[in-house]
Amino acid sequence: MKRSKADLPDPGELRALIDPEGRLAIRVTPGGRVEAITLEGSKISIKVRAKPQDGAANEAVIRLVALALELAPSKVELLRGATSREKLLRILL
Repeated sequence: MKRSKADLPDPGELRALIDPEGRLAIRVTPGGRVEAITLEGSKISIKVRAKPQDGAANEAVIRLVALALELAPSKVELLRGATSREKLLRILL
């Protein structure tokens, strides 16, 4: 069975939520059936397929956010929340 593409918001909408210091606060749900980024006002919810084992979910989040922002994954850095659902990312534009 073929996996569907990730459901991503418009890059401009997501960039508008990055603060002046380049930080982006997100809430992650690992182990999902689909990969998606949902914007609910100023809140960002991210679902990834990867399980939260050995940093796999964190890597999937970084990859998905980079894809949504049309950036290289090296431009997205996890600042806080390595073992939490609430994470803070630094985006290097």
